[in-house]
Amino acid sequence: MDAIAIAIAHARSDADIAATFDVMSQLRPQLRRGDYVATMRALEASDGLQLLALRDGGVVRAVATYRVMNMLYCGRLLYVDDLVTDEHARSRGYGSRLVARLKDEARALGCSQIQLISHVKREGAHRFYFREGFGIECLHFRAALPE
Repeated sequence: MDAIAIAIAHARSDADIAATFDVMSQLRPQLRRGDYVATMRALEASDGLQLLALRDGGVVRAVATYRVMNMLYCGRLLYVDDLVTDEHARSRGYGSRLVARLKDEARALGCSQIQLISHVKREGAHRFYFREGFGIECLHFRAALPE
């Protein structure tokens, strides 16, 4: 892996956002290509969602979305909504580079911590998060609301 060919940047243009779809849809298969850019733009406008793309040789290999929140129990934090490396490019250090960038973003934005949730069945992801310094702090509960 040539460090010079690797770049991590915010996806700002519609073309840059669209270029992340193939990797993001591996984590979020319910997404539809035709709606993707508009969906990301809506989340950016309503919630301040940010999209980072890691490219190697110009090809998107990993993506992450995040937002900054203020919570009574912990203060300002960077919350990672999505973090995924292309399934054909795993174990090459892309995820670690992206997490390092997210931690840098958190520090630059005055956050005291970085948080994320991961589904209980994603054991491989859990091993990765433990290696990256994350720990399990609580249980996440949810209830679907009837229509």
